Amino acid sequence: MTINSISSKSELEKLEQIERGKRIKNIRVNELHMNKTELAKEIGVSSQFLGLVEDGKGNLVYKSIRKLRNISGHSADYILFGLDDNVIKETKNYLKDYDEEVLINALEILKNLSKIIRK
Repeated sequence: MTINSISSKSELEKLEQIERGKRIKNIRVNELHMNKTELAKEIGVSSQFLGLVEDGKGNLVYKSIRKLRNISGHSADYILFGLDDNVIKETKNYLKDYDEEVLINALEILKNLSKIIRK
């Protein structure tokens, strides 16, 4: 079953919950190298509940997602929806050396450039 073949909203939500659980487990195992107990303690849930989340049978609350985001460096969009956050990370890393005024001026240049490109 794929997201495109889902017929009802509840089926889609269940599939998204399963995929979200897989992403969280992948972050825990392959990136953070933590066991369930360690990550659960860090994000403020029980290890049993984290297991349910990873199995697609539960959802984290905002507070726990925020903590996972801070620990992992992934965006909430990636954790919740699987949206690629590499561009966000790379952009933040590249822009960290510039002050706000320079960034605002650069944004204005990009806006003007996009107007020219669309023509």
